[in-house]
Order: sequence, then C-alpha cells, then structure tokens
Amino acid sequence: MDLQKPPVAESPAPSADLTPGQGPEGCLAVAIRLPVRIVVLVLVVPVRMMWDVLVVVGRLLRDTVLRPLGRALAWLGKALFVRPLIGSWRYLVVPAARALAWLGKVLVVTPAGRLYRYLLTPLGHGLAWLLRGVGSGLAWVYARVLTPVGHAVRRLLKGIGSVAAVVGVAAYGAAAWLVRYLVVVPAEWIHRWLLAPAGRAAVRCARGVWLLLGLLAGGAGLVLHRVARVLLVLPALALWRWVLVPVGRFLAVVAREVGDALGHAWRIAGRVSLSVGRLLGTLLRWIVVEPVRWAYRTVLTPVGHVVRDAVLRPAARAARAAGRASRQALAAARETARQTRADVRRMLFGEPARREAAARREPSAGVARTLGSSTTALTKD
Repeated sequence: MDLQKPPVAESPAPSADLTPGQGPEGCLAVAIRLPVRIVVLVLVVPVRMMWDVLVVVGRLLRDTVLRPLGRALAWLGKALFVRPLIGSWRYLVVPAARALAWLGKVLVVTPAGRLYRYLLTPLGHGLAWLLRGVGSGLAWVYARVLTPVGHAVRRLLKGIGSVAAVVGVAAYGAAAWLVRYLVVVPAEWIHRWLLAPAGRAAVRCARGVWLLLGLLAGGAGLVLHRVARVLLVLPALALWRWVLVPVGRFLAVVAREVGDALGHAWRIAGRVSLSVGRLLGTLLRWIVVEPVRWAYRTVLTPVGHVVRDAVLRPAARAARAAGRASRQALAAARETARQTRADVRRMLFGEPARREAAARREPSAGVARTLGSSTTALTKD
C-alpha cells in the first residue's frame, strides 16, 4: 500500500498579456492588427488635429463673440420687451382691471345683491308659504279621502286575486298534464329510440374519417419534411457552418481590430495634437510674446517713466497752477462785478434803510429772569 501522495501537477500560469475572460489570439488577429493600426493612425491624426483646432476656435468664439453678443441681445430684449411689458402690466393692465372690477361691483354685484335681498328673498318666502299651505291641503285630502278609498280598493282586489288564484291553479294543473303527455313523453321516446342511435353512428363515421385524414396528412407531412430537409435544411446548415460562420468570425475580428485601432489612434492623435499645440505655443511665445515683453520691459517702460517725469507731471502741475490762477481771476472779476452793481444801486436808489438788530438771545447771567419780569414776546413788560 502506497502511503505517499503523488506529486500534484502545477497548472500553467496565465499569460500576462491576456485579459480575464479572453482566450489566446489567433494568427489572423495578429496579422491584421499592425497594418490596420498604421492605416487608421495615418487617417485619424489629421482628423484629430482638425478637431482640436475647431475646439480651440469654438472656445475663442464663445468667449470673445458669442457671450458678449448673447449678453447684448439679452439686454436688448429686456429693454425692448420685458420692461415695456412690465410697465404696461403695472401701469395699464392692473389699473384697467381694477377699474373694471369696480365697475362690475357697482353695476352688477351691488344691484344683484339688492335685487336678491329686497325682491327675490321676500318672493321666495311667499312662494314657500303658499306651497306649504298647498302641501298641507294635499296631505289632508290624502289622509281623509284617498287613504280610505285605497284601503277599500285593496280589499276588493285581494278578493278578486284569491278567486283568480284558485282558477289559475286549476288551469295550470290541466295545462301541465296536457304538455307532459302530448309533448314531453313523445319527445323523450323520439330522442331515446331514434336520435341517439343516429348520432352515435354519425360520430363513429366522423371519427373514422378523421383517423384516415390524419394518417394521410402524417404521411404527406413526413414526406415533405424529408424533402425539405434534404433540399433546404442541409444546404442552409452547410452554408451557415462552412461559409457564414467563418466569414462572420473574420469580419468580427476585423471590426474589433478596427475599433481598437481607432481608439489607440485617437489617443495617440490627441497626444500628437497636444505636442503640436505646445510646440506652436512655445514658438508663438518665443517669436511674439517674449520680444514684446522684452520691448515693453526694457524700452517702453523706461521711456514711459521719462515721459511721465519730464513731460506729463510738469504739464499737470502747470495745468493745475493755470486752473488755480483762472479760478482766482474769475473770483476777483465776480467780486468786482458785485461791488460795481452795489455802487450803481446806491447811486440810483440811495442807501437802503438799516434795520435795528433785535436781541434774540437769552439774557446774560447778570440779568437773569425773575418772577416779575420776562423776556418773551407775550409776557414782556
């Protein structure tokens, strides 16, 4: 007896380049992949670069043209439509609606309320009282006249109904006996001894005919099945198995490889486009931005400082001094004109009478108020 375990065979490790759930690829996929990816990359790189250029141009148009245009159109629409509509609603429609509501209340609601209160309500109360009286009269007629008459008629009809019931029971018994022995018994005899045997014979004949037709149909169906299988099913199965399935697998491999190639080419074209964009941006910065920045920093800024210190600031100080001098001259001329007008007025109309200044302040501490004196206008001595 062998007590040692046999060595366990190690399972081969899965290949690192295979994704889970995917078997090893055949030589057809490997042979198709490289030329397809090269062709697709050559075709996709210009498309991706054109797409990136269109994206950049679209963003530039959106930020510089479409947004300001949209804001201008929004402001114009608000100025031409929204505000006029709000103003017409606030200052035209609402006052007109309030005026119409007031007119409706004055011309319709108030007259209708008064008509209902002072005409229809008393008329309705009068009609209710009249109908109440008519109802009381009808109730008295019903209780004193119609009820006794109804009881008498009911008793009479009850007697007539009893007699008619006796007569009807006798007639029903006679009719039932006649129907039983003239209709039911002959019909039962005919069904038992004539119709039932004929029906059984017809059912047996129909069953035999149905079995015969079933046998004929089964034989014909078997023959047609064999013929259709030989002429249609087997060629179609061979066509599917040996032609369509290999062609479909080949097309599936080609489509999968083309899709993978498009994805790889699109990503590679994105990287190429990004690199080209960075290169163009770097060239633009070196050719345009850096020279402009250097010229601004080393030439325009010192020149601007010199112009500011040598020209603009002295010109501003001179302009301020000229402004102060002009303001002082205008003030002196205005004061001279005022004095001249005052001298002319004194020469023509004389010196105006001076008014005596009234003491409007409170008395000083030395002249304070007492109980017997006051400085007000009403109690002053």
